[in-house]
Amino acid sequence: MNSPDQITPPEHNLTISWVSYILHLVVAVGAVIPGAQFGPLLLVVALIIDLVKKQDLRGDWQASHFKYRIRSVIWAGVLYLVTLPLWLLLVLPGWLAWCAISIWFIYRIVLGMVRLHRLQPMPDASGLNSL
Repeated sequence: MNSPDQITPPEHNLTISWVSYILHLVVAVGAVIPGAQFGPLLLVVALIIDLVKKQDLRGDWQASHFKYRIRSVIWAGVLYLVTLPLWLLLVLPGWLAWCAISIWFIYRIVLGMVRLHRLQPMPDASGLNSL
């Protein structure tokens, strides 16, 4: 019989990781589709999942995926905020900048999904050249 203080099975954490990656992917793809207002809400849900589960996985290879997604969201958010004034100049520069950021975000999410499928950890930010 399982007691409540037992460690969560690795398969459960893998499922949560996949759900989070899929939510991130939906948000990233939705960012380039006009009228996709569901994106920010899903992003917040995915970010909360990552922040909560990251604490449970200290020392596990899967923790690197949670950290990677959190970094991706933070960087994308900063880039969106920095390029927000471009929307005030003209719509086209803002739209192009946000499309570029979204493509970068999609790339990062797909890269993470590929590595998760291979059961590989994400490298540290200092070791990104070893991909």
